Amino acid sequence: MATRRDTLKTLGWATGLALLSPLPALSFPQAPRKERLGVALVGLGYYSTDLLAPALQMTKHCYLAGIVTGTPAKAKDWQAKYRIPAKNIYNYETFDSIRDNPDIDVVYVVLPPSMHREYVERAAAAKKQVWCEKPMSVSVADCQAMIDACRTHGVGLSIGYRCQHEPNTLAFQEIVAKQKLGKVRSVDCAAGYREGRTDHWKQKKEMGGGVIYDMGVYAIQGARLGTGMEPVAVRSARVWAERPEIYKNGLGEVVEATLEFPNGVTGTIKTSFFENMNHLTIRCAQGDIEMSPFQAYAGNQGKSPLGPINFPYEIPWQQANQMDQDALALMGNKPLRVPGEEGLRDLRVIEAILASASSGKRVTV
Repeated sequence: MATRRDTLKTLGWATGLALLSPLPALSFPQAPRKERLGVALVGLGYYSTDLLAPALQMTKHCYLAGIVTGTPAKAKDWQAKYRIPAKNIYNYETFDSIRDNPDIDVVYVVLPPSMHREYVERAAAAKKQVWCEKPMSVSVADCQAMIDACRTHGVGLSIGYRCQHEPNTLAFQEIVAKQKLGKVRSVDCAAGYREGRTDHWKQKKEMGGGVIYDMGVYAIQGARLGTGMEPVAVRSARVWAERPEIYKNGLGEVVEATLEFPNGVTGTIKTSFFENMNHLTIRCAQGDIEMSPFQAYAGNQGKSPLGPINFPYEIPWQQANQMDQDALALMGNKPLRVPGEEGLRDLRVIEAILASASSGKRVTV
């Protein structure tokens, strides 16, 4: 197994691999000329509290400058823990005044998916660079509106697909892109975990709940990145609940789908809030690439006939790496690795999967 020092040595290599991605990225106006960009986290739930805030203590090119929360007790705790100036603490009513704060360069939206559009649009109107967690939103229309708002106001928009910055993911993408094992024939991808909560936004349809928007995005990403192509259709799909008392009124707890890619390539995906699953198999003409796990916060690894894929790191390095790479892109006026268009692509697939499951028919993407 490679050492942590070996992993650090691969960072320049991994960043370079981003240029090999078959997915186009866009360039945006340059962020303010600073040594580090100040980031304000909007929403202080688990992901911000346990992962992003600690990661921002590790980053070299950005730092935790402010917070936006509707809970005064959280604001007090965060202010004391991270020494955040009172002027950099906002609630949802005062959020728009962030426009006048030069300490804040980037607004990172970490809210339930149904709220993403509003706060991305408000952040863009405030002339702040925008990072938004996945899923980008709950509809293709919302995603397009978010992209348009950021373009209108001349700011960047990046979606928090941490795995697209991650060296193990970049490694299997390179094998696929350069056809080191020949052409891809099919992919199989599964992403899920046993969700124990019963009254979270993930169980509320109006807030963007249901597994396809949350863990389903990982499975879709695995299929897309694993083939290096965009799906042209959903051949078939099925949505159901193993615990209908929790996932009510047709809200999907488990989703399966078969995707069609160009040149006869197929992808089967499964995502679940009922059971643990975390693997990606890419079947190529000259052998398989097997990743397990493929989208964990740490421990992602795999193998192929070319050898092991194993660049280790610790939590929350992956989040710190993502934010540092995005900050560097903004400061250098370089293409963002995961622009808003990437989140839009996944929502197109999600909508086609749900339409196929509802109609029982093949649906083009």
